[in-house]
Amino acid sequence: MPYHHTIAGTRYAFPDLKTLLARATPARSGDQLADIAAGSASERVAAQMALADLPLRTLLDEPVIPYEDDDVTRLILDGHDTVAFAPIASLTVGGFRDVLLAEGTPETLADLRPGLTPEMAAAVSKIMRLQDLVAVAAKCRVTTAFRNTIGLPGRLSVRLQPNHPVDDPRGVAAATLDGLLMGAGDAVIGVNPATDSVATTTTLLHMLDTVRDRYGIPTQTCVLAHVTTTLRCIAAGAPVDLVFQSIGGTEATNRAFGVTLPLLHEARDAALSLRRGTAGQNVMYFETGQGSALSAGAHHGVDQQTIEARAYAVARAFQPLLVNTVVGFIGPEYLYDGKQIIRAGLEDHFCGKLLGLPMGVDVCYTNHAEADQDDMDALLTLLGVAGVTYVMGVPGADDVMLSYQSTSFHDALYLRGVLGLRPAPEFEAWLDRMGLAAATPERIPMQLSPALVGLA
Repeated sequence: MPYHHTIAGTRYAFPDLKTLLARATPARSGDQLADIAAGSASERVAAQMALADLPLRTLLDEPVIPYEDDDVTRLILDGHDTVAFAPIASLTVGGFRDVLLAEGTPETLADLRPGLTPEMAAAVSKIMRLQDLVAVAAKCRVTTAFRNTIGLPGRLSVRLQPNHPVDDPRGVAAATLDGLLMGAGDAVIGVNPATDSVATTTTLLHMLDTVRDRYGIPTQTCVLAHVTTTLRCIAAGAPVDLVFQSIGGTEATNRAFGVTLPLLHEARDAALSLRRGTAGQNVMYFETGQGSALSAGAHHGVDQQTIEARAYAVARAFQPLLVNTVVGFIGPEYLYDGKQIIRAGLEDHFCGKLLGLPMGVDVCYTNHAEADQDDMDALLTLLGVAGVTYVMGVPGADDVMLSYQSTSFHDALYLRGVLGLRPAPEFEAWLDRMGLAAATPERIPMQLSPALVGLA
């Protein structure tokens, strides 16, 4: 159905819900590239005001992608909990924002999750200021576990990302040691392989598992190969802790990634069958990012932020240990500059946490974007205040294999230090036992611990 709003005598009309959502989205280059963005600031404000008056129930009744055309839409609608939705069923999007800000508590927000759709989360985020996104996300509590417990209040975990341009195990081991010495690695020690093959993946899995086992590190390891590669590694007896996959918010996007929902179920079942977790059995690790659907020609005319939120419905169905929005990685075609990256990172984190996901953010940018490390410092700090579950730890903040700029081990120490945050409890206890209690900048170890000299 059409929607409209009048500002200063000018009537703005929006023919359908997906157009309204797109026009209401804060400015970003990806929506402009797709020719669905608001044509002016006035049109954007008109769309936001019309969206604020929209009944939440409309987002259930009018799917942005038809039910019969898309398995993610079917996943969202078939799994919707009407009982959990009932307390907010009479609200508008604007009324929902008011409730989240004024009345939402960790307990009430958790109760609402099964009744929320990604489109509801995306819609309310579009009429929020940055401080609103921070304030509500900070009230969301999401806890997961494998060999340690992630997401507890007052904690900040770090993915140790020891990538290497030719997958040299010695180079990966050296970067792993660097991160462990600075308190990184409690989210996961996760390597992006330069070569997605069973042989490379298996070699790295065995090396990381040997290090983890030898030093009794209460964490999980992962080689971020394609899910089909990981399934073959599991069949060959490799020590797989977590199954990784990039996912998107439409069936066609996931096909472009080479995955389907049944394949993800198969992978989760295979990982669960290994029973390698000791603190819990959350075995999946997903990465997402605004713009992936548009780059695959699979966005159905829906704005990139709403599509991103729909990816979280896919993730939620598999009870992951970790979800990570790689916010600035795809490039300036989708998020042009630091301002757009900051906004998108806070939106993604808010939507994911609101929907019940253990959200991390790769605070990052490519070298041809109009962004720099000052922008990343600002987003990192805002995310810390918002209660981000984990961030990336990349040696020197410069990924030598993926060729993009992220956050370093020192950046994670800064955030823990200024906000008084600590690692996952099991990992923190291990750091203390090893004499590596690098939870704050003042305690960065300057020498190798004797217990870890064998890694060097």
